[in-house]
Order: sequence, then structure tokens, then C-alpha cells
Amino acid sequence: MSIGIDRPWETAALGLGGNIGDPAAAMAHALQALDARKDCRVLAVSRLYLTPPWGNTNQADFFNCCALIDTELEPEELLDLCLALERESKRVRAERWGPRTLDIDILTYGDRVEKTPALELPHPRMTERAFVMLPLADLAPHMIINGRKAESWAGSLNSTGISIAKPDGLWWRQISTVE
Repeated sequence: MSIGIDRPWETAALGLGGNIGDPAAAMAHALQALDARKDCRVLAVSRLYLTPPWGNTNQADFFNCCALIDTELEPEELLDLCLALERESKRVRAERWGPRTLDIDILTYGDRVEKTPALELPHPRMTERAFVMLPLADLAPHMIINGRKAESWAGSLNSTGISIAKPDGLWWRQISTVE
């Protein structure tokens, strides 16, 4: 990123999750780290959900949430930052849909529709996953994704086993992540 160049701010939706260690603390730390940057600010965070595993179902339940952020970073720069935050929380990519300390997905970036080797926007499988669409509908029920509102996607998905772990969207500010 070049110093001294003002970039326009764009709103991005992030999906966060984890099921190893203290995933709520890992998500809170990541959100606090994003919010502390000059080129990002957290606008809103969903309730925290407890969700059954998806894909590989032989593992512990996940904690999941979504966040809306404003950022000056381009999508791939934001992806690099998210991956760095995952590594900071000791994320290991041993198996697809496997256990993890922290996972951060960029769900949307403004109205951009694009596909690069590193990133596809909007996230290609988000509308198939209740653990993404329920928290996203908390934040942006009228957001249009692939021609439908987030709340419509959320209402059409099987949410069996999903429960609310923290009913307040401020939960991430109430968890101390100081080491």
C-alpha cells in the first residue's frame, strides 16, 4: 500500500468462526485488531452463534459471527490481513472444513463481483450456509446477495442445531484479549 494515497472507503462483510481453544476470544481479538487499524473500522458485529460443524461433522461445534467493516484496503489486501490474523491465532490448515482456532472469510466487498486465483466475491458458498447467513441477516437483512436479500437466504436454510451464544452484538468488545 502506498503511503500518502487516499483510497475510498468500502464496506465489507466478514464471516468469522472457530472451534478450537477459545474461538470467541480469537474472534474478539481479530475484530479488535481490525478496529484498531487506521485503514479499517468495525461498523457492526452480529450476535455470536453456536453452530454444528459443516462439511466434516466429526468435530466440536463452532462459534460463528459476521461483521461489517469499512476499509481502505483492496479485497486481496484485506484477505492478506485476515490470513495474518488467522496465523496469529495459530490457525493450521490441515484439512478442508476441519477444526480451526479462527477462520475469517470475506463474504462481500461493496457490490464487487470478481474472481481471482486468491478470492471470489461474493463468497461462492455463503448462501448455502446457515451459520453465515443467520448472523449476516442480523446485521444486514436487506443486503442483496445473488439477487436475494440476506434475510430471505437465512430463512430458506436449515438452521437445526444453531443457537445464540451471545445475544448482544457488543460481545466482542467485552472479551479481553490482552495476553
